Amino acid sequence: MTKGNINVSVENIFPLIKKFLYSDHEIFLRELISNATDATLKLKHLTSIGEAKVEYGTPKIEVKVDKENKKLHIIDQGIGMTGEEVEKYINQVAFSGAEEFLEKYKDTAKDSGIIGHFGLGFYSAFMVAEKVEILTKSYKEEPAVRWICDGSPEFTLEETTDKTERGTEIILHIAEDSTEFLEESKIRELLLKYNKFMPVPIKFGTKTHTLPLPEDAPEDAVAETEEIDNIINNPTPAWTIAPSELTNEDYMKFYHELYPMQFEEPLFNIHLNVDYPFNLTGILFFPKLSNNLNIEKDKIQLYQNQVFVTDEVKGIVPDFLMLLRGVIDSPDIPLNVSRSYLQADGAVKKISSYITKKVADKMASLINENREDYEKKWNDIKVVIEYGIITEEKFAEKSDKFTLYPTTDGKYFLWNELEEKIKPNQTDKDGNLIILYASNADEQHSYIQAAKDKGYEVLLLDSPIIPHVIQKLETSKDKISFARVDADHINNLIKKDEPVISKLNETEKESLKKNVEESINDKKFTVQLEDLDSTDAPFTITQPEFMRRMKDMQATGGGGMFGMGGFPEMYNLVVNSNSEFAGQILKTEDTNEKADLIKHALDLAKLSQNLLKGKELTDFIQRSYKQLEK
Repeated sequence: MTKGNINVSVENIFPLIKKFLYSDHEIFLRELISNATDATLKLKHLTSIGEAKVEYGTPKIEVKVDKENKKLHIIDQGIGMTGEEVEKYINQVAFSGAEEFLEKYKDTAKDSGIIGHFGLGFYSAFMVAEKVEILTKSYKEEPAVRWICDGSPEFTLEETTDKTERGTEIILHIAEDSTEFLEESKIRELLLKYNKFMPVPIKFGTKTHTLPLPEDAPEDAVAETEEIDNIINNPTPAWTIAPSELTNEDYMKFYHELYPMQFEEPLFNIHLNVDYPFNLTGILFFPKLSNNLNIEKDKIQLYQNQVFVTDEVKGIVPDFLMLLRGVIDSPDIPLNVSRSYLQADGAVKKISSYITKKVADKMASLINENREDYEKKWNDIKVVIEYGIITEEKFAEKSDKFTLYPTTDGKYFLWNELEEKIKPNQTDKDGNLIILYASNADEQHSYIQAAKDKGYEVLLLDSPIIPHVIQKLETSKDKISFARVDADHINNLIKKDEPVISKLNETEKESLKKNVEESINDKKFTVQLEDLDSTDAPFTITQPEFMRRMKDMQATGGGGMFGMGGFPEMYNLVVNSNSEFAGQILKTEDTNEKADLIKHALDLAKLSQNLLKGKELTDFIQRSYKQLEK
């Protein structure tokens, strides 16, 4: 029997581990099962290259709760350790056995899936245990050994006959302040959280399996049952399998395995697979989003060699893709020793760039493969694409290949198609291409109709971040300008070199403007006289494009120094000086009657813009009924 002190550089490392090294005590189980997985995969590698002359078999890891004796067991059938190896790898803290193994077998172990970057992983056990035992027997022909430590730097190490089979058993004597880890429900929860996709089967208890009845069994036959191992994980999740071997059904099944509470199918997936200049695999799913910008639920999960690390993937995944769901697995993502936090690193930027490129390529291929299907899904994916355009320059550069611009008539254009379609008719007198759009087809119906009467196309752009997208497009493309259809009268939105005929002289116009301003007496409205067609509406309310856009941007985060969030609502009241109504105002001599006419026309214009509310709306309805009675 050997006694001694663990080789640590501070007098007692365990309080340090317990308080500072690991922020979350529950991850002890993740670390110990990761070590057991390493031990199993090391054996697999050594048997495959002929160095270990033993049968690999079908090893598993077993987790057992002994509530009565306050013990938790983690048992593997892996490589095991000799007494000398225990001395080296357990007693010399921060010396990683996995690192040495990888160095020794670096040419052949590249794809062995060994996790161990963290030499201190085993010591996380002391966060929840007052005493830890290791029973281990090496695959080599050497005796088994038992190591015991009670959380002080002192340990005992001795040969034992209590273990006859290859592998390692860790026994945690759970401390009084950690008895929650003696509850089977808690251990099951942690296994499903961190180890759901570990590459070695994990047994946690047994379950009853019903045997199939033989074909000739009588109708009243009762099927026999048997107790079988309850394997709690899926050792070969979809992202570890080649895409060519997976069907769409396989991807959907995996999606629901990741998110059991999600009942809606995702729209499509992107399978990531790269081995240079870094290793990364994974699957990203596009859920149905519509205009939903909630990224708090069902987030992308980060794994490291099939060990769950976190679902806080900011930095690895570009911001705009945080709206997606799925899995990313990479051994090359730099984490701190407790795997809790991502460390800033050049590799992370490369990973983020790769994911961005892969998503852009996938979108381009989807629209090329099935344009009709892509158009059907556009409303559910547009927020991701639009968010990418305004936040990721490289993504924006590729976006013309797959960003759709829908019209109020239900047609869809790519950018080059849109330009080609509207250039002949929607280029103004200064050579600028004016792109008209609506944000609500019902509320802006009259304005849309006025534009369509002139043969113009009107886009339907209704996502919450569209003002930012428009600003990005206007600054990145030459001689284009967006205008919402209700930003001004249609003649002013696309100004042409056309002669303007006016029915009124300047004196009459001044009188008309004065009459309207005095009658409405509302600082929200700026009266603007226009010589329009006599068939155009007498009064039209518009909101200046710049003002409204800045307010919209402020509402969705942006707008910056303009601070439009606190600005009062400002509108233009466009008065058609060529309308018969304008002439009627000028002819009416009774001041009150004239004011009533103007007020009623303004209310009609407000009604068309959904601005007539409350008492104003009630008064308008009552006044309208009285006119019907005349």
